This record gives sequence, structure tokens and C-alpha cells, in this order.
Amino acid sequence: MRCRSKFGWMELMIGILLIVLGIFTFLRPGSVLTGAVLVYGVFALITGIADIVFYVKMERHTGFGPVVALVSGILSVIAGLLVMVYPGAAAWALTIFFPLWFIMHCISRLTHLGIIRYVAGSGYYYFSLILNIIGLVLGFLMLLQPALAFLSMGFVIGAYLILLGIDSLVLAFSDVGYKW
Repeated sequence: MRCRSKFGWMELMIGILLIVLGIFTFLRPGSVLTGAVLVYGVFALITGIADIVFYVKMERHTGFGPVVALVSGILSVIAGLLVMVYPGAAAWALTIFFPLWFIMHCISRLTHLGIIRYVAGSGYYYFSLILNIIGLVLGFLMLLQPALAFLSMGFVIGAYLILLGIDSLVLAFSDVGYKW
């Protein structure tokens, strides 16, 4: 097995990007469906690629990979490309793809919890478990109540992106992935 540095540079970059995007979204919730569409597309593309890379690495090192990570990655890449190619349709697409993306991303993260508990310990395990359960609930609420989602999406998404950013920063400074 290949050793990597104890510091997760990809997780750090994703964490910083998520926090900046979350703060922007939280401060300007009205711009979620207009001005920030391209930024969300780039973010979805990056996280999709990261999920696909995670799947490939797990497949290579363990002989099997979490298929949910691959599906989540593919959906994120498709959503990101759709938003960047058709920004006018993104307002409509975000009301459907964002809840689906939240749900798939949270399910993907929940499938990683066994490895995370083993490598990073119980503290990070419970933090990630609670965060992803909240994300699942928010995703289903946005999917089932599109009008409510449309009105509160900026605040909900902003707060959740900040929490995801903190989650990625904690992961960057933990030993997850060391000696994999």
C-alpha cells in the first residue's frame, strides 16, 4: 500500500472552497439561483471528480469500491456540466438537482463511515454521522417541498456548505487515508 502525507491537500482545498461558497451563499441568499449558478457548477464538477477519484483509489487498494461514491460522482459531474453549459436552465435544475445531490452526497459519505471510524476515531465519526443525517433530512425536505426550498434554499445551502467545509477541513488535518 502506498503511503501519503498526513495532510490531506485535496480535502483542504475542498473545505476552503465549501466555506467560501457557503459564506457567499449565506450572505446573499437571493443570488443562489442567479449569480452564483456557475460557481455551483464548478463546485459540483470538482466534488464529482473527487468522488470518482475516491472510488478508483478504493477499488485499486481494496479490490472493491463504494459504488455509491461512483454514482454520486457521476451525478455531480453531470449536474456541474449542465449548470455551466446552460446557466439559464440552472435555476430550474438547482431546485431538482441540489436536493438529489445533497441526498447522494450524504449517502456517499455515510458509506465511508466504517473506514472513517477505524482510521479517524469516534469523534470525527459522530460529527460526520450527524452532519450527513442532517444533510439527508434537508435534501428530502427540499425535494418534497420545492416552494419552501426555493424560498429558504440560500440560507439552508449556505449553512450546510459551511458545515461541509468544516467537515473537509477536519478530514484534511486527520490521519484518514494515511498508509492507504
